[in-house]
Amino acid sequence: MQPQQQQKEEQPTLAKEAVLVQSVPMTDGIPVRGYDFNRGLDYAAMLDAFATTGFQATSFGRAVDEVNRMLHWRLSQEPIKPDEDDAMKIMANREKVKTTIFLGYTSNLVSAGTRDTIRFLAQHHLVDAIVTTTGGIEEDFIKCLAPTFLGDFELDGGELRKKGLNRIGNLVVPNDNYCKFEDWINPILLQILNEQKSQHINWTPSKIIDRLGREINNPESIYYWCHRNQIPVFCPAFTDGSIGDMIFFFSFNHPGLVVDLVEDIRKINMMAMKAPKTGMVILGGGVIKHHICNANLMRNGADFSVYMNTAQEFDGSDAGARPDEAKSWGKIRANASAVKVYGECTLLFPLLVAQTFAKAVFPPAASAPATATSSAAASDAAATPAAPAQ
Repeated sequence: MQPQQQQKEEQPTLAKEAVLVQSVPMTDGIPVRGYDFNRGLDYAAMLDAFATTGFQATSFGRAVDEVNRMLHWRLSQEPIKPDEDDAMKIMANREKVKTTIFLGYTSNLVSAGTRDTIRFLAQHHLVDAIVTTTGGIEEDFIKCLAPTFLGDFELDGGELRKKGLNRIGNLVVPNDNYCKFEDWINPILLQILNEQKSQHINWTPSKIIDRLGREINNPESIYYWCHRNQIPVFCPAFTDGSIGDMIFFFSFNHPGLVVDLVEDIRKINMMAMKAPKTGMVILGGGVIKHHICNANLMRNGADFSVYMNTAQEFDGSDAGARPDEAKSWGKIRANASAVKVYGECTLLFPLLVAQTFAKAVFPPAASAPATATSSAAASDAAATPAAPAQ
C-alpha cells in the first residue's frame, strides 16, 4: 500500500495581500546612511552624515542647510524691482545686503557653557538682533564677576539653601555672586537715573543692556561684544530676574526710574519690516520665541527659520509649536523650509554653529592648520580686548 501524499496548502490570500503589498519605485529617494568610522575621526564628515542618518540627526542636517541658506543669501540673488532705489539697482550694492538674523535663547543657555558659543556669534557680528530673558542678561555679567560651578541634578535643594547655593539644573551658582552683581549694577542704575533726569534719556531695556555691555568692559561677555558691534538686545520681560530684584530694591532709595517697552517693540518690529530677508534661530521657547516670531509677523513671516528645543506640541504651548503652526499665523513665510530640531541646546547648538556660523569666520580650507591660534587672531582682528571688570 502506497503512503498517502501530503496535499500542498495554498497560501492564505488575505494574509498574502496584506503582507506582500507591492511598493512604488522610490527613484528620487535618499538612502539612509550613517558615518563610517573606518574613514577615521573626521568630525566635519560625521556631522555631514547626520543629514542621511534619520530621525533628529536628519533634522539637524536640515537645520544646517537652513542656517547656511540664511547666511549665504544676498539681495543680488533676487531680480531687481522697478520701484527699488537707484542705488539698490547697482549689483555691488545688492551684494552687500544680507539676511537680517534674529537670535533668541533662554537664560539657562547663558548659565551653561553655551554662553561662549553665543558670545562668538556676537563677537564676529554673525547675528543682527538678539532676544533673551532677564536671566540671559544678568548671568552673562555675573560670570564676569564670579564663576558658576558644575554640580549635579540630584543635589539636595534644602541643603543647598542652607549653604547659600543656587542650583540651575546641574550647575551651582553661589548666592554671593548675586551680591557682587548688586554691588556692580547699583552705581550704573544711579547713573542711568541721573541721565534720565538731566538729559531726558528715554531708557528702554535694549538701551540699558547696551549700557551694561559698555560698563562691563570684558571681552568674555556676550553684551560687551553686542555693544561693540551695535547689535541690539531685546528683553521684553526685563524685570523677571535678578535685574528686576535690583531695580526693585534700588527704587526705594532712588525712585523714578522709567523703562520704556514701547520704544523697543517699535524698534524690533521695524527691523523686521525693513529687512529684505529675515532669519530666525530660536533656542528654547516662551517669550523669546514668540517675541521674535511676532516681530516677523509684521512682514508676513520670516524667510528662514530654525527652532531647537525639547518641547512637544500636544499641550498647545508656544514652546512646543512646530514651524507649521507659525506659518498659520503669518510668522513664517508659507513657502519657507523651516526646521525644528527636537533636542537639548547645550549639546546641539555648538555643533550647529560649527557647521554654519563658524565656517563664515574660519573657512574649512583654512581652519585645520590654524586651530591653535585662529580664535585669538580673530579676537585681535575684531577688537583689542579691554581689561576685565573688577
